Amino acid sequence: MDKRDLSGVFRERLKILLQRAGVNQSAFAESVGIDRSALSQLLSGATTRLPRAETLLTIAAEHRVSLDWLMGLSQDEALTGEIRASLEIEEAYGGFDRTLLAKWHGEAAGTKIRYVPAGIPDLLRTEALIDYESDISNRSREAQAGETQYRIDYNRRPETDMEVCMPRHTLEIFARGLGVWDGFPEAARREQLEHMATLLDDLYPTFRLFLYDGRMRYSVPYTIFGPYRAAIYAGDMYLVLNATQPIRALTRHFDDLIRAAEINAHEAAAFARTLAKTGAVAR
Repeated sequence: MDKRDLSGVFRERLKILLQRAGVNQSAFAESVGIDRSALSQLLSGATTRLPRAETLLTIAAEHRVSLDWLMGLSQDEALTGEIRASLEIEEAYGGFDRTLLAKWHGEAAGTKIRYVPAGIPDLLRTEALIDYESDISNRSREAQAGETQYRIDYNRRPETDMEVCMPRHTLEIFARGLGVWDGFPEAARREQLEHMATLLDDLYPTFRLFLYDGRMRYSVPYTIFGPYRAAIYAGDMYLVLNATQPIRALTRHFDDLIRAAEINAHEAAAFARTLAKTGAVAR
């Protein structure tokens, strides 16, 4: 991490601890063994210098937070943060409102969520598509319907900021009834695409869909929940990253997908409607 970034994160988290402590700067400085003037300098951002290692350890111990969190190396402020694995595995079963995925969405409210779906984005699916995909995947229809409704409600919140990026060819394959959708009727596919277009218009700009050329870019399905964690979808489980650096790496990867988009967010609804009418788009 760049020294200036590290200093900035430390300063913001020091301010959080000062506010939580509910004392003035003099009392806070005394509690961690530094001068009030030194504390003022750290809080002002006038320097990128960090306190000595023993001072950092004292601050972390006195206020019961992890050193990793204090330094911006982890989003986990618990005392076990230094020894907690940066990669965890979570099962993807259960009703959506009871899953960790729903909890992570709630925690990230007010921050930007970035999402690369495995297929048609969950909140854009019709009931007919949910039924069809439940049948061929042996997944709970109720769980998928609950996930779809949760995501729609989530994206209607005024504080929501969600970007979704996926290959345009996924929608073209769907429109033609190829691949996993070869048993999904044409009329239902057209209805699905019209439904998608309507929701894209309705939810814009809190929900923005970008489409890139899947022949030029590749991505596994994953979601980035603000600065807190990233979950890589792997079938019936999620690989969960909670360390700062891998979250930033996935964020850069997502930004690269956005830059490569052929269909931008304000064009996505029209693209879906064209597919609904023609089943294909001229290249």
